[in-house]
Amino acid sequence: KAIESSSKEDDTTWLTYWVVYGVFSIAESFSDLFLYWFPFYYAGKCLFLVWCMAPVSWNGSQVLYQNIIRPCFLKHHQAVDNVLGNLGTKA
Repeated sequence: KAIESSSKEDDTTWLTYWVVYGVFSIAESFSDLFLYWFPFYYAGKCLFLVWCMAPVSWNGSQVLYQNIIRPCFLKHHQAVDNVLGNLGTKA
């Protein structure tokens, strides 16, 4: 939600990176059992994370967030807010 706020500052770049890194880490936790068998998997993972951190306009975190994560977030954010609101009132 902080990324989509109206007040844009320098933190947007790093917030986007950490969102992409979090999604990547969750996906990797399920697929790591199979992926680590591939040659140069860890080198590819390192290059992927460097691409996501690169200080250029076409870095990986911006590309992945704008094309994959943001559309999914905008589609489902209201349902997630409702569930979290219900959990907050029950707690």
